[in-house]
Amino acid sequence: MSTNVVPMSSTGRTESDEEALLARAKAGDEGAFADLVTSHREELRAYCYRMLGSVHDAEDALQDALLRAWRNLPGFEGRSSVRTWLYAIATNTALDIGKRKSRRELPVSFGPAAGRGDDLAAPLEDALWLEPFPTSWLPGGASAPESRYEQRESVELAFMIALQRLPALQRAVLILREVMGFSAVEVAGQLDTSVAAVNSALQRARATAREGMQGPSQRATLATLGSRRTRALAQQFADAIERGDADTLLSMLTDDVTWSMPPIPTWFAGKVAVRDWLVRDPLTARWRRRPAEANGQLAVAGYLFSTDQGQYVPCVIDVLTLREDKIAAVTAFLTTDVQERPGGSTAPSGAEVFARFGLPAAPD
Repeated sequence: MSTNVVPMSSTGRTESDEEALLARAKAGDEGAFADLVTSHREELRAYCYRMLGSVHDAEDALQDALLRAWRNLPGFEGRSSVRTWLYAIATNTALDIGKRKSRRELPVSFGPAAGRGDDLAAPLEDALWLEPFPTSWLPGGASAPESRYEQRESVELAFMIALQRLPALQRAVLILREVMGFSAVEVAGQLDTSVAAVNSALQRARATAREGMQGPSQRATLATLGSRRTRALAQQFADAIERGDADTLLSMLTDDVTWSMPPIPTWFAGKVAVRDWLVRDPLTARWRRRPAEANGQLAVAGYLFSTDQGQYVPCVIDVLTLREDKIAAVTAFLTTDVQERPGGSTAPSGAEVFARFGLPAAPD
């Protein structure tokens, strides 16, 4: 007895299913098009975030790319997979948006550290800063066999900053080849260039990225510590801030710790400067803290009590960068509920930001 194996696509659909959806979509069936692209949305959004460093810009790029795909679908000849074709469109869309934007930074690379007793500067415009990305938004499943970076590892803050320092074309090549696992031939087709140009750009991108990344990834560090120890670290950090316990909090930090608060450009380096600021500012406030996950790293969400509103409001997502079992950096992404942004800001409210991370608008 013979058996016929029906090939499966990377989305879990059979190739015949995808071909049927594609035919209906090309005939003008919007529902079929939505079904065709749904399984690619998460990874495309994460890809646009890696390219642009902003959740807001990534959402815009994704919507624009899918609109372009719908409009150009009749001309799709099937010379590549639908996934490869969608990535070509998303890449061009992200590159177009990136031309109108400055590269995304974190305060620690934007200017010098503050001195003891320095006040916080006024927040700068949103477009300057890297934005936090919910780990839960990453696509499930294993990375492609050709990938050098695991999905969580490829949105870590250090990797994201390294990406932002690359020229846009090199950034696209590095992500497409070493995160998404496309071949050099596929990437050359997506970028309308030669394989030799892709390989050359990849070599330069690798060298630049290595310069900005030292030590083990946060994924490796968290795996070494184990889930029980990392949960305990997050809870200890949260409890210390709620109690205003500077000694416990400082004991968790490395001697060369940095603490930054985008969109505020001011940041502090070293335990002495960090302690001086903590005891005269954040540790004097009333907090409620909850564990979170951002950029594939350990994170803690903070609700600050507002005397004006008489309640706790979403304030900050603290992304913790660990070195062994100590915190080497706190990147505290502040929300609009706490810091008034410059005129024309399109930043979402604190409740909207917290909702991205599966967090309620108010603590329990």
